[in-house]
Amino acid sequence: MSVVPSDFGLYRIQMKNVTEVTTFILMGFTDDFKLQVFLFLLFLAIYLFTLVGNLGMVILVIGDSRLHNPMYYFLSVLSFLDACYSSAVTPKMLVNFLSEDKSISFLGCAAEMFLFITFGTTECFILAAMAYDRYEAIYNPLLYSVRMSPRVYVPLIVSCYVAGVLHGTLHTVATFSLSFCASNEIRHVFCDIPPLLAISCSDTHINQLLVFYFAGSIEISTIVIVLVSYGFILLAILRMRSAEGRRKVFSTCGSHLTGVSIFHGTVLFMYVRPNSSYALDHDMIVSVFYTIVIPMLNPIIYSLRNKDVKDALWLCFPTTCDA
Repeated sequence: MSVVPSDFGLYRIQMKNVTEVTTFILMGFTDDFKLQVFLFLLFLAIYLFTLVGNLGMVILVIGDSRLHNPMYYFLSVLSFLDACYSSAVTPKMLVNFLSEDKSISFLGCAAEMFLFITFGTTECFILAAMAYDRYEAIYNPLLYSVRMSPRVYVPLIVSCYVAGVLHGTLHTVATFSLSFCASNEIRHVFCDIPPLLAISCSDTHINQLLVFYFAGSIEISTIVIVLVSYGFILLAILRMRSAEGRRKVFSTCGSHLTGVSIFHGTVLFMYVRPNSSYALDHDMIVSVFYTIVIPMLNPIIYSLRNKDVKDALWLCFPTTCDA
């Protein structure tokens, strides 16, 4: 009797190896427990500040009638997205800092990736929509109430979410259709695309192209919208005779430009570059920056330079604001 397995037998062995990976291990930053405790406390503080700042902004916009206009509706959507974006990865990360079991299920990893990409992509489009909203408010102020009526900005917000869901679905399905038979140890703190591709035993060339072209297309298209919108805003500023008007425009647009620059700068560095330039340990730090730090910064960026938001905060917390 031959001891050489048949083709069918080899196929069954290969399928068994492929289906063995039912959980992944998130390796994280370090094995040093003291450092993990420090990181836990640091990221917990950042996460709580993120939730309070962003959800507080949402409540503020809903509760103050002076903020009931498209500009602040977009800001409240951005704040909600930041809270969700950070919540997609941070809770599991915090648990892993203090736990010996750093595993995450196959479906849990897929869900984490889907939510992370969906909220991140939606935020990308919302930032572009906010630039367009500012263009309409500054360049066409007399027609602003018509061009940015609820019949316009509500479908615009919904379309941003739809685009995010579609993009998240694309990469989640493409990534988790791969075989993970070589290793289940992810050199990262959450389930991101590059570290998962790194441990796959399948050909990941198509996946790399999907990331490069779709992420690149989204980045380029949204950045173009922002640049064109601010190009027209600059023309409107040059036509203004009032120094106070220019100051108000710079104050309003400066915060948005700061937020856009930080967000797009890190995303471009992370995803829109050749696969050969990836360094997982270095990219892990960048990923943490745009998933945890940026959502914390946005409430600060958009509130400190906005008079209406500061006035609304003063009404809620007069003693604190006076201090």
